[in-house]
Amino acid sequence: GKNRGKKRGKTETRLLWVNADDADYVRERLGFAGCRMLLRVDRRTQDRRGQTTRETRYFITSLDPAKFTPRELLKSVRGHWQVENSLHFVKDRWWDEDRRWSRRPGLAERLATLANVALTLLRLTDGNAKRPLRAYADELSWNPLRALKLIGPLN
Repeated sequence: GKNRGKKRGKTETRLLWVNADDADYVRERLGFAGCRMLLRVDRRTQDRRGQTTRETRYFITSLDPAKFTPRELLKSVRGHWQVENSLHFVKDRWWDEDRRWSRRPGLAERLATLANVALTLLRLTDGNAKRPLRAYADELSWNPLRALKLIGPLN
C-alpha cells in the first residue's frame, strides 16, 4: 500500500510491506504469540527546502490479514504512534517520568504502573471533555478527598 499526504509544508510518502507468510515462524520459533502479520513501513518526508528524511519501522500484529486493507493497516500504524506520543508527553513532560529511577529492583516498574493507573483514572473520570487533562489533574491535587472518592468508597 502507498499513502501520500501533506502536513505543515512537508510532503510525506508511506510505503507498506505486508508479510503474512513468515508469521508462523515469528510466532512459533521466536515466541511472539498471536503474530499473524509482519509489517514494514517506509516513510519518506520532504520539507519545503527539498531536504528528505527516510525512516523504516517494523511491526508485528495479531490482526487478521484477510480482514484489513493496506489503507486500514497504515491508519492503524499511525494511530499507534499517536497514542504513544500522547502518553510520552503526559508522562514525561508533566510527571518527569524519565528522571525517576531507583536501584531497588522492581520499584521503577511499580512507579510507572501507578502513573499509568493515575492517567487512566483521570481520563475515565473527567466529565468535561473541553478542559485539558492537566487542569483536571491540578484540580484533583487541590482536593485529594474528591480524588480518593473517584477511586472508590472510603469506609
